[in-house]
Amino acid sequence: MTQPKRSINWRKITESKLFFPILALSIILFLDLIFVPNFFSFQVRDGNLYGSLIDIMRNAAPVMLISLGMTMVLATGGVDLSVGAVMAIASSVAAVMMNPVIIGLELPPDLMKFINDPNFTYSPLWEVILVTLIVATICGLWNGALVAYVRIQPMVATLILMIAGRGIAQLITNGVRIQIFYGPYAFLGQGWIVLPFSLYIVAFVFVIAWVLTRRTAIGLFIESVGINFRTSFYSGINEKRIKMLAYAFCGFCAGIAGLVASSNIKTSDANNIGDLIELDAILAVVIGGTVMGAGGRFSLLASLIGALVIQAITTSMYAIGVPAFALKAIKGVVVIFVVLLYSDQVRSLFQKLSAKGARSA
Repeated sequence: MTQPKRSINWRKITESKLFFPILALSIILFLDLIFVPNFFSFQVRDGNLYGSLIDIMRNAAPVMLISLGMTMVLATGGVDLSVGAVMAIASSVAAVMMNPVIIGLELPPDLMKFINDPNFTYSPLWEVILVTLIVATICGLWNGALVAYVRIQPMVATLILMIAGRGIAQLITNGVRIQIFYGPYAFLGQGWIVLPFSLYIVAFVFVIAWVLTRRTAIGLFIESVGINFRTSFYSGINEKRIKMLAYAFCGFCAGIAGLVASSNIKTSDANNIGDLIELDAILAVVIGGTVMGAGGRFSLLASLIGALVIQAITTSMYAIGVPAFALKAIKGVVVIFVVLLYSDQVRSLFQKLSAKGARSA
């Protein structure tokens, strides 16, 4: 007796939030395969894996971290434009805690001789990370309070910290770029354990976010608030607390991204760390299928793939010799393409094609 053939459900595949991000990433990598020699080659040095694909994932780590928090914010119908500034604040706080002498704080004479020692830090690493993440989470709570309780439009509310945040970061360091010599801290962004250590950090935060949103009711509450916060309120959901949680988690993710970014360049550069990264994060989340301004359904994994799409575009453009000043124009084209891709007309076209494929099968 012959087994009945199982037809591929193309409609289900095309309606998945993972479909378009994976399709976009596949197209970019296919073009790299054609135009960039040895793009997919790998090297093993000292037991660690190196290559262009590894570089894409490593360089995308800060955007991936922020996209996790931004996904929750956009899912509630909001937006956070201050994540880049929060990264700068986080890097400044961490640098000052490790090397406070640079801002005029007098250290004991027996410690002064160790400030350039790669094994020296004024505060232990766990304390640096803890305090930095608390400060970043407070920044997120500030944004959440303005949005949820003061009822300021999310774009305006987060624009306040976006503008003031880098000034705050400069005040923390007295306007000085603090060099970071502490080796264990630098390992966060530069370390390797077969793969870049920053990827393990991304995986850890992703697991936390996934458990929080897919193994508890919080994910359902976030989607409900994003679809209609008034209906959610009358259904017994405290929509203000849900928004506060989303913005706080976004600030937390921005704090981790600030630690990774500053440890990678070994300095607290308040002017450049996280500069315009909020635009990349928003674009990554939108590529992942979360509708900006409307909220509702979201996919954390699709947002991570969206971040890889953004970094793959950047890496590919550099590989084929496109100058750095032209990248913003190329990203603008990507934005237009994404907007068209998620339009109702294109979606209906894919649905028609999938329906035809199902009938022919």
